[in-house]
Amino acid sequence: MVGYIMHSSPRFIFVIGGVLSGIGKGITTASIALLLKSSGFKVTAIKIDPYISIDAGTMRPAEHGEVFVTDDGGEIDQDLGHYERFLNQSLTKDHNITTGKVFAQVIKNERQMVYKGRDASMFPDVINEIKRMLLAPIKNEDIVLVEIGGTTGDLENQPFLHAARELGREYPSVYVLVSYLPFLKNVGELKTKPTQHAVTNLRESGIFPDFIVTRGEVPIDEPRIETLAARCFIDKNHIIDNPDVPNIYEIPLTLNKAKIAQKILTLFDLKPKKTDLAEWTRFVSGMEAKGEAVRVALVGKYSKHGGDFHKDVYISVIEALTHASSFLKQPLKIIPIDSTEVEKHGTIIISQANPQAIVVPQGWGSRGVEGKIAAAGYAREKNLPYLGLCFGMQLATIEFCRSVVGLKNANSHEIDPKTKDPVIHIMPEQKEYLAKHQYGGTIRLGAWPCKVKPGSLLHELYTTFGNGENIMRKNLLSERHRHRYEVNNSYVKRMEEKGMIISGMSPDKTLVEAMELPSDQHPFFLGTQFHPEYKSRPLSPHPIFLGLLSKAKELL
Repeated sequence: MVGYIMHSSPRFIFVIGGVLSGIGKGITTASIALLLKSSGFKVTAIKIDPYISIDAGTMRPAEHGEVFVTDDGGEIDQDLGHYERFLNQSLTKDHNITTGKVFAQVIKNERQMVYKGRDASMFPDVINEIKRMLLAPIKNEDIVLVEIGGTTGDLENQPFLHAARELGREYPSVYVLVSYLPFLKNVGELKTKPTQHAVTNLRESGIFPDFIVTRGEVPIDEPRIETLAARCFIDKNHIIDNPDVPNIYEIPLTLNKAKIAQKILTLFDLKPKKTDLAEWTRFVSGMEAKGEAVRVALVGKYSKHGGDFHKDVYISVIEALTHASSFLKQPLKIIPIDSTEVEKHGTIIISQANPQAIVVPQGWGSRGVEGKIAAAGYAREKNLPYLGLCFGMQLATIEFCRSVVGLKNANSHEIDPKTKDPVIHIMPEQKEYLAKHQYGGTIRLGAWPCKVKPGSLLHELYTTFGNGENIMRKNLLSERHRHRYEVNNSYVKRMEEKGMIISGMSPDKTLVEAMELPSDQHPFFLGTQFHPEYKSRPLSPHPIFLGLLSKAKELL
């Protein structure tokens, strides 16, 4: 096997989906990982995405959801963000495997004569490459969770199921099927037949599930448990019910009541070294605080899907706000506002929502940008706490330059390539990529340093609230990025003359990382080129979101 390294210690837990996608495999995986880590074991998690794309970087947000970014610049499915948040530890791009990555490496091996002239084949080459990639990110972990995207019976995840089966013969392994039980309201009954078929499909791959985690709108009853146990050839106490709950952070506590971690450890012939969920329990309790909720308007072009809140697109922002609200024991109400509606009807859309704070998150392209710019102006003029994230910072810059600096035509080259005042322009090294239509993996990605201006709001936030990985050392931060455009430095002096503070710069002083209004002009107006939401965790909320909600709370 090419590059195959045998590890002596890890045990694998493969999490597989049944019936349909989007039922919560990622949260189930993250929750089991948390429970095992709280039992004293070293744990990591890997996400397998069966699509042929190399990564998630070029996918439409409204279709695929948020792209999560790691310190080393991986653009990955949002589930990896959940892994980091639940485990309270950083992962890498190698913790994500796609069909595209696997095929690209196999083809590269073939071109380089690694296979010594024989034909490259699905068996053994693709399967072996999957196994190699699964073993590659493992360091000294005791237990490795692997979520296999898709559902049983899908053509695209068959190679990964075969690799999981083979690894199960080489390492101690447990297989968990997360499956949906539809509830028929007309008869008031949960149906197990789809899950039975999912198990049959899985067994055709040579995998017999050790556990079935049932998902549904209502809890499972005893007759349905007995049916699944009898027809899926599984112990009754290995059928773990995980019905819908008000928030995802309750799920580890639900699974802990079912003793899933202890049951898995028993199969591995391991005993818990400790059991400590005290911090997690306190975090969940903080989310149940009573009182008037702080209202935060989330203004973006993907904020709504139809008439509902499209949470997947801005999931890290939503979770970062949630972490801060729990820490502060302050109830939170996030109000999604479609920026295209603000363009059509004006900021009355925002005023009717009566927010105590406004967040303009990341984004791309020209659609809906004038609505976001209007939102930044509304926050500035009404003295509402404002946080602009990446694109949100750039659009706040445009608004400031138009309204305060006096550059009526100020814009971004991304929005208007012919603008006379490109206060936001393309990063020099990015021009060649765009000219060659090289979009995937070419933008500025991953963790980069930021030098913080002493005495600024940004400095105060990290000094007051910094914890975990979100700390400042010698006025330096390390935060994650995902952008192609930047503030045009030739306009910075004019902005500063009108009161804007450049509170964060790259150490080489070439890139504006953060900007803000002074405290005597505005209570909280901050934009960051980086994405603080990617590093917010339930047990270590990000300082910027803590500061935003703390200031918003004062307006209640």
